[in-house]
Amino acid sequence: MLSRYRVCLITSLLAFAAPAAHAATAPTRCTAPVYHAFDFWLGDWDTFDSDAPGKPSVARNHVDSILDGCVLREDYDQNDGHHGHHGQSFTIYDANRQLWHQSWVTNRGELLVLEGRVQGKRIVLSGIDHAHHDAQVRASWEPVADGVREIALSSNDGGKSWQPMFDIVFRKHRD
Repeated sequence: MLSRYRVCLITSLLAFAAPAAHAATAPTRCTAPVYHAFDFWLGDWDTFDSDAPGKPSVARNHVDSILDGCVLREDYDQNDGHHGHHGQSFTIYDANRQLWHQSWVTNRGELLVLEGRVQGKRIVLSGIDHAHHDAQVRASWEPVADGVREIALSSNDGGKSWQPMFDIVFRKHRD
């Protein structure tokens, strides 16, 4: 009786230990290269209007990798006279739908959800800006020689015409 109890106990312990050992060695889900196509944006950035060379930075931007490399988190602080404009975005590759998803939120209660794909060297995302008369928004990020360029356009006529929202360049922050 005692030996049967020991066999059951050992079997039970092994059954519980096996998943724990497997979990410790299991690779994270987001290791494939497709999950890292946006990693060129990782860093501590000063943000400049691309049409105003030589002008001071308009924002400070930190982009880091969180949740085991599955999510890019952006922390944006504007410093160009729009006092207190602070935003964060969370960007993830959705493998089920094979597209990039970004949720942008601010301290002003703004929400913008964008989705899209890699197009050449750029990541292009689009969505509807409900805070600004349901305008369509299309944004692209592209690595450039001195950092990353982000261009955003908006359309109020269903995409027939597009107007610039902003054109900025992220350059590595210098103390």
